Amino acid sequence: MWEVVLNLAAVIGLYGAVEYCLRGQSRESLDEASLIPFADDPEVARRVALATGKQVNAVVPEETKQDWGNVEI
Repeated sequence: MWEVVLNLAAVIGLYGAVEYCLRGQSRESLDEASLIPFADDPEVARRVALATGKQVNAVVPEETKQDWGNVEI
């Protein structure tokens, strides 16, 4: 019986913690955050934008410097 009560309290506590962490977020900011993993590859960003209809703000990744070859620490 106590196990059920403690499990229920844990689930309610987890739900409350997630709600507390997301309290200041809007739907637009959460949609934008869900597209961040695709923003560093312009080709994938274009495909995701075509598939979802949402604009992905893609950025071109910086080129690596040639003198930064094998750095040994």
